[in-house]
Amino acid sequence: MSERLPQIKGNELIKLLEKDGWEIARKGGKHFSLVKKFKDRTRVTTIKNTSNDIPRGTLNAILGKDQTNLGREGFLKLLHKK
Repeated sequence: MSERLPQIKGNELIKLLEKDGWEIARKGGKHFSLVKKFKDRTRVTTIKNTSNDIPRGTLNAILGKDQTNLGREGFLKLLHKK
């Protein structure tokens, strides 16, 4: 069984994604929409800018195929690049 993903705060994840080339497209209250253009499509994800940990299910959804498409391995690589 694989190890659980580490907890990360919303504001930390936003900074991490910005370092990976994501840009803040919109701010609505505490929610930030980030976009990144790829060859085949433009991906969009929305993250709550908070100092609270992102729930694991939400983090998995953000890392999933329909949003950032980073997956577990991509996320861990970004974390270690800090």
